[in-house]
Amino acid sequence: MQIDIQPERLGRRTQVDLGVWGDVGETLKCLTPAVQEKKSRRFLDRMLRKHVQSLEKAVGAYTRNVESFTPIHPEYVASVLDEVSADDAIFTVDTGMCCVWAARFITPNGRRRVLGSFVHGSMANALPQAIGAQFLDRGRQVVSLSGDGGFSMLMGDFLTLVQYDLPVKVVVFNNSSLGMVDLEMMVDGLPPHGTTYAHTNYAAIATAAGARGIRVESPADVRGSLREAFAHDGPALVDVVTDPDALAIPPRTTAEQVSGFALSAGRAVLTGGVGRMIHVARSNLRNVPRP
Repeated sequence: MQIDIQPERLGRRTQVDLGVWGDVGETLKCLTPAVQEKKSRRFLDRMLRKHVQSLEKAVGAYTRNVESFTPIHPEYVASVLDEVSADDAIFTVDTGMCCVWAARFITPNGRRRVLGSFVHGSMANALPQAIGAQFLDRGRQVVSLSGDGGFSMLMGDFLTLVQYDLPVKVVVFNNSSLGMVDLEMMVDGLPPHGTTYAHTNYAAIATAAGARGIRVESPADVRGSLREAFAHDGPALVDVVTDPDALAIPPRTTAEQVSGFALSAGRAVLTGGVGRMIHVARSNLRNVPRP
């Protein structure tokens, strides 16, 4: 059931059994008197356990036994980041794949905040949002999850961190590509085109700017590097070289998406991209959830 004051949004994100056009507050006022208070938690506890099991299975599928694989899987980076970050950290996430990794792997606890640009699809939002959040509270941990595409667009803003000694920690998921745009092209049946970047060492740029720069190319170094950055008293950037072929598989896939992806893969193979498609398969099939 979905209640929304804007009728055009009903069923926009997922299939609904009942769509109600109206005000949520007024609707709940009408529904609440018809609900009887339950005296047993058995059903609630059973559903909570089922939800936790499903969530752990899905998350574990993308973070299990990946410590030795290179390039580094971005899901693994996000899961470790979730573990080592403060319980009241503010996370700012770039538009694109970083939104996916934050949504799936950053554990909410009532004290953490996740800021992003979730409606307009604008890029390069994470670093400016992190600057604003850190100016508001210099004593709170602020972590920017940035893609290399978004970070490079407003890379000059990194100098603001150095200028004002803002202790923002920037984690760059450096896959040398616009990953979400790649995926959008592929599900539409098009081979990815014009979305790759030259390999760039952003940690070296951060160091040259006067901040702490850390380059990570091995999964074994992810945890230690993040902790080192968080312990640094000042701005720091962790440049993690991640797998450009890691796919953000949606919770539910449509027949159109599957056929589009297959068409894109076929076109890539016919134009000489056999190696790329093999790597895409290897990179993602090993993380498919198994019973």
